[in-house]
Amino acid sequence: MTNPEDIRRRIEAALPGARVEVVDTTGGGDHFEVAVSAPTFAGKSLVEQHQLVYGALGGLMSEIHALSLRTATL
Repeated sequence: MTNPEDIRRRIEAALPGARVEVVDTTGGGDHFEVAVSAPTFAGKSLVEQHQLVYGALGGLMSEIHALSLRTATL
């Protein structure tokens, strides 16, 4: 089971200066809403921003059943 803190730490480690909010929407550790604002996103498309987040999560993605992701540039 994945917890919100694991997700937050991984994203912040991969995207320095990012602001990350994670909510476990069901309490089961496999459905999450994640909001990420990061300077790294500047000049990147929405798809590229999401790919950066997925890359940061790496192997955790196999444990996450549903991920609602919102990204923005700081």
